Amino acid sequence: MRIQIEQKKLAKHINIIQKGISSKTTLPILDGILLEAKEGILKLTSTDLEIGIESYIEANVLEEGSIVINSKLFGDIVKKLPSSEIDINTFENKMNITCESSQFNLIGNPALEYPELPTLIDQLSLKMPMDLLKSIIRQTVFATTQDETRPILTGVLFEVIDGNASFVALDGYRLALRNIKIDSSEDIKVVIPGKTLSELNKILEEDEKDIEIILTPGHIVFNIGNTLVFSRLLEGQFLNYRDIIREEHETKIKVNRKELQESLERASLLAKEEKANLVKLNLSEDKLVIKSNSEIGNVYENINISLEGKDLNIAFNSKYILDGIKAIEEEEIELFFMGSLNPCIIKPIEDDNYIYLVLPVRLAKDDY
Repeated sequence: MRIQIEQKKLAKHINIIQKGISSKTTLPILDGILLEAKEGILKLTSTDLEIGIESYIEANVLEEGSIVINSKLFGDIVKKLPSSEIDINTFENKMNITCESSQFNLIGNPALEYPELPTLIDQLSLKMPMDLLKSIIRQTVFATTQDETRPILTGVLFEVIDGNASFVALDGYRLALRNIKIDSSEDIKVVIPGKTLSELNKILEEDEKDIEIILTPGHIVFNIGNTLVFSRLLEGQFLNYRDIIREEHETKIKVNRKELQESLERASLLAKEEKANLVKLNLSEDKLVIKSNSEIGNVYENINISLEGKDLNIAFNSKYILDGIKAIEEEEIELFFMGSLNPCIIKPIEDDNYIYLVLPVRLAKDDY
């Protein structure tokens, strides 16, 4: 193989492709990037057998061929080279990299040893704007669990019914739900690994152009123009999240999101000193009082709110309630309560497209 390619272009695509490399792999070949040059295109491939990424770059292909080269070393070299044309030449399992006055010689592996990514058969395709998908990931993926003993909850449920799409993440303590309209005549129910969506989010740009989502048995593929992200789907039965979200409530408050967020962040400075990470909320007479105390001190915050219904004392893990509030972009939010032992529902005012549900922490009356 012999190619000539611009350093900046190659460095950009290596940065994308490295998101498919796992630091925990036991297979040495998976530490590598597969390079394949053919018909004016350099194709880069990485995989950890769960996520796979293909990226295509235009290059001057003087001789077709392929090789697997260590991802970290190859990436570090390319990023440090001058912003100029790079000449890459391979013979058998050896690679020569030349750029201006710099020259590197590396040992690689045969391309035949590299695992193949899934073949797209029986596929279903749909599209959505890239910036919308980026927003959906930001608002949901944080609520997936890191507990590998419940693998289905490490993913985000993607469900389409009659052109209405839902993205749902939950970990047993909170639930994040984002609804959108989508142009699909097919009903869909799959669970996408949270890790895949987190890595995809790093690649996606704040752009209104469409991304194609391709579903095939056992896998999902995100087509971002010259980059394809492949992922296994999670197997198992996702929890029936609709049963968790109740419509009825005894107390409702309207509050400025930024004010509430900043007060909770200040209160959480002390909450973090305790294992429970606890903040206590007292709702009465259009006032919200937030308290937290630890062995080294206490904090008291007071916010104006609009309250409907019963006064209430309730407590939360400060991280869990803050995560949901931070995910909302609108200025005003509503919080719905059904007593001090049932979940709190948080959503933007007059917008049912995003719902965040968080469980309270049970406290004795005297602890408030």
